[in-house]
Amino acid sequence: MPTLKIIDSIKIDIYSREHPPPHFHAIYADYEALITIPNFDIYAGKLPKTQFNKVINWATDHKKMLMDNFKRLNPGI
Repeated sequence: MPTLKIIDSIKIDIYSREHPPPHFHAIYADYEALITIPNFDIYAGKLPKTQFNKVINWATDHKKMLMDNFKRLNPGI
């Protein structure tokens, strides 16, 4: 997989063979942030505030889908 969604040029990706904590990648231009699924904190990288807010607004409504996809692609984490 990796791309689940594109929001105004921001790619939302989840990869297989990942590491904890459950997270997704938000990629915009030269920026990339790894965002935890349980609480939507950035734990690596950065994203401009406007794009971060768009991602979080979308992710809040799709939290279960994000977690389900992370677990499917990364069993045992």
